[in-house]
Amino acid sequence: MTDSTVVPYPGKIAPQKAASSDPLLAAGPDTNCVSPVAADAFRIIRIREVSELTGLGRGTIYQRIKSDPTFPRPVPLSDSTARGAPVGFVLSEVQAWVLSRMAKRDVAA
Repeated sequence: MTDSTVVPYPGKIAPQKAASSDPLLAAGPDTNCVSPVAADAFRIIRIREVSELTGLGRGTIYQRIKSDPTFPRPVPLSDSTARGAPVGFVLSEVQAWVLSRMAKRDVAA
């Protein structure tokens, strides 16, 4: 057997590369689920997880929302406009913001 030989999974169909680079279509033709990459685009997380991912405190997160146009915007989770109404954040946006901060660190170094 050479290195270029593809060995199928025992008893299963070998995964196929998606024809499109679109993450929504990356799950493949034989499944009805969305790829994990695309699932993050639709997952809403609460402020506690945003804090864990960014390393910022709750107050600092809200300051960033007001002062930093690159920081992810909150998504209202109810129709209430009262202060303290529940909000969430799109996971993929928070991850992209963290990656952009890491890229700025690498450029500054």
